[in-house]
Amino acid sequence: MKYTFKRIFVLTIIVLLLVAFSGSYKSLSIDKLAYVVAIGIDKSSSQGYNFSFQFTNVTSNSESGTAEKSPSIVNNVEANSIGSAINLMNSYIGKRINLSHCKVIVISEEVASEGISKHIYTLMNDTQIRPSANIVVSKCTAKYYIQNSKPILENLITKYYDIFDYSSNFTGYSSDATIGDFLNKLECDTCNPVAILGGMNTENIFYPTDITENQSSSVKANESTISGKRGSENIGLAVFRDDKLVGELNAFECLSYLNMTNKAKGFFITIPDPESENSYLDIYMSPTNPTKISIKITNGSPYIKVNCYFSGRIYSVDSNRQYLDKNKLEAISDICDSYLESAFSDYLYKTSKEFKVDINEFGKYALSLFLTTNDFNNYNWNENYKNAFFDVKIDSMVESSILLTET
Repeated sequence: MKYTFKRIFVLTIIVLLLVAFSGSYKSLSIDKLAYVVAIGIDKSSSQGYNFSFQFTNVTSNSESGTAEKSPSIVNNVEANSIGSAINLMNSYIGKRINLSHCKVIVISEEVASEGISKHIYTLMNDTQIRPSANIVVSKCTAKYYIQNSKPILENLITKYYDIFDYSSNFTGYSSDATIGDFLNKLECDTCNPVAILGGMNTENIFYPTDITENQSSSVKANESTISGKRGSENIGLAVFRDDKLVGELNAFECLSYLNMTNKAKGFFITIPDPESENSYLDIYMSPTNPTKISIKITNGSPYIKVNCYFSGRIYSVDSNRQYLDKNKLEAISDICDSYLESAFSDYLYKTSKEFKVDINEFGKYALSLFLTTNDFNNYNWNENYKNAFFDVKIDSMVESSILLTET
C-alpha cells in the first residue's frame, strides 16, 4: 500500500512538472523573441515619432564566446506611440519584442524640449521595462546616437551598456540617471529630474554629415577639452523642469551636482601651484563626510547653507620639490577650498536663476520649516527656488602623495 502511494505521488509530480515547463517553454522560447537593448525616440517629419530599436545579434556570437561580427542591429519605425511602434516592429521582424533586457532609453533634444512624460509613463507601465534602465538625452538624433554606440574595450553591446555609467564613480563627469528615478522626481514636489547628456564625438569617423559641431557633447573640464574617436559619448547632465528639457550641465557642473546630492565618490581638480608660477597641481578629492545642508526662509526667499568636507591627495609631483611641509599643504588646501566654493556656488546659482529648478533635492530639507504639508504646498517650493541665496563652505585637508619620506 505504501509502495503504491509513493508511485502515485511521484507520477503526479512528474505530470505537474511536464505541464508547467511545457507551457513556459512554449511562451518563452528564445527563438521566438527579439531582445531590445536600447530604444531611441526622435521627432518624425509628420506628427508622430521615429522609434529606433537596437537588438542583440544573437547569431553573431560563436559557441566559443568570441567577439561579435556586428555588435547590434538597429531598426526604425514611425508611429504615434511606443505601443504602436512595438506592434509594427513585431510584424516587421516576425518575432515578439521583449524589453526585459533594455538598458538605455535615448531621447533627442527636440523631443525632450516638448515634454516626455507620456513616453516615461508608457514605458514604466510595461512590466518588462526595468526601473534601472538609463535615460539619455542626446544632442544629436537618438537614432544616430544608438547607431554610433560602438564599444571600444568590450565585444558585446550588452556588456558595454552594463558598465554604461561606471566612469561616473571616479570622474564625476556624468551620473547614473535611471528611468525609475526620473519617474519618481516627476511626481515629486521638492525636486526635478535629470538625465544623462549624450552626443556625438565630432572627430569620430562615423560622425554623420547632417550633425553640426554644436551637437557634440565634448565639454570643458578644468579648462581642458575632451575629444577622441569613440562615437557616442556621455558627459554632463540634461536638466528638466517637470517633463521638459530646460538646460544642460557641463562636466564640472555635473560633479557639483553629485556633491550636492551626496553621490560623488572621488574626483580630480587642477589648481595653481602656490610654489611655482604658471604651474598646476592635480589633486584627487574624496568626500570625508556627507554634504551638510541647512535652510532658512528669509523674507520669503530660501537661504541655503552648504558645507562640504574633503580629503585630497596630490597626484602631480615634481621630482625637484616635495610637498611634505605643513604650511605648503595648508596653502594648497586653502586654494582647493576657494576653488570648489566658487565652482559650487556658480553651479547652484545657475540651477536657481537660469534653470529655476531644484535638482539638488533641497526641498526635502525645507519641509521641516513648515507645520503642515498644506503650508509647504502653499509656499510652492519649486516656484520660490529661483529666489534662493547660497552660502557654500568647503573644508578640505590635502596630503602629499609621496609614499616614502626622507629620514
